[in-house]
Amino acid sequence: MAVRFTRFASNIGAESAFSVLAVAKKLKAAGKRVVELEIGDSPFPSTPAAKQAGIAAIENDETHYCPSLGTPELRAAAARYLQREHRIAVDATQIVVAPGAKPFEQFFCEAFLEAGDDVLVFTPCFPTYAPNLARREANPWYAPLRVENEFRPRADDVARFLREAKRPRGIFLNFPHNPTGGVATADDLRAIADLIRGRDVVVFSDEPYDQMVWRGRHESLLAQHGMLDQCVAAYTFSKSYSMSGWRLGFAASSTAVIDTLGKLLNTTLSCVAPLVQRAGAAALDHDTVPRDAMMAEFRKKMELLAGRLDQVPGFKCPFPAATFYAFASVAEVCNRLGITSHGLAMFLLEAADDAFGVACLGGECFGAGGEGFIRFSCAEPDAALEEAVAFITQAITRTDRVRNYVASHEQYRLTQPYATT
Repeated sequence: MAVRFTRFASNIGAESAFSVLAVAKKLKAAGKRVVELEIGDSPFPSTPAAKQAGIAAIENDETHYCPSLGTPELRAAAARYLQREHRIAVDATQIVVAPGAKPFEQFFCEAFLEAGDDVLVFTPCFPTYAPNLARREANPWYAPLRVENEFRPRADDVARFLREAKRPRGIFLNFPHNPTGGVATADDLRAIADLIRGRDVVVFSDEPYDQMVWRGRHESLLAQHGMLDQCVAAYTFSKSYSMSGWRLGFAASSTAVIDTLGKLLNTTLSCVAPLVQRAGAAALDHDTVPRDAMMAEFRKKMELLAGRLDQVPGFKCPFPAATFYAFASVAEVCNRLGITSHGLAMFLLEAADDAFGVACLGGECFGAGGEGFIRFSCAEPDAALEEAVAFITQAITRTDRVRNYVASHEQYRLTQPYATT
């Protein structure tokens, strides 16, 4: 007989970037040239001190179990990092380590949410938020991020959530924001903190792009008065130190919250490999100069990519305030061609040309708030970025190919025109 899955497992969706990545890899294996702008990975090598420390840790046989909360060395280095970089007053007891930042989404939900609780999520949003809320049978309560507000969170939306939601319990913040590149200002976060301070509301502040801010500076809700008791802020080494494959991240909060998160980690993952933690501590303490040089290169690549995309007829792509993603409005093109934004993205990969394609993500991969947009990563050589945009400019004129693609992929037929600005 066929196995029976839970309702949750039967309905869960995968992160879209990895699904499109799989299609791109399959096409490349079959001989097609593909410029991959879909995945949020760094094109640069891991920073030097991290690599040296990781190698030394292996040679020193640091390959056994270690404390679930993290090694004392990395927890102390992470606390110093937050004090130095973001003016967050924490010590090592207020840090917990995990394999990347993603696990903290799940642990946060397990620590704070009961079935029926309402959680404010700004949309478009990272695609794993909804599955983690579904694990706890919590309800996402969506509020739109708007172009005219530079994709910043609005305190008015938080106030409305607290006033109108039946059981307001949590808020998911992700700034700098994936996919839009929006940045929350200190005033934004101060207003949000003032609304929730002292209430039975907790915040997951997802901050993996804290070093990729091109306008202004990174601000964390955790730095606001009283927020250590009501906020879990998560960070990763994947972006800032090009360590995505090492799988390493950390979170900061009050000691009581950290101890609870540590128990959840202990009963699921045991611990993060100590050799990986050794590399992370070295990165935080010794790789600031190469990190900043890498961030400067990312900014140049973003200026190139966003600038070129903004010149594509029917595209609107202002330079983002942060991240290494260009979030281009393609509503005009989609309306003209009768195809959804993710349909257009998949057309560029699969059907615009037999020998060449561009992998990218339609905005609806990030929820309804992303409809009419496409997200492009800059994680390819500059020449490939130039080639990709030149190809896109030609591909959107191939109306016969678009028509045939939509006819064989009805899920991508645009039935309601997107709003244009």
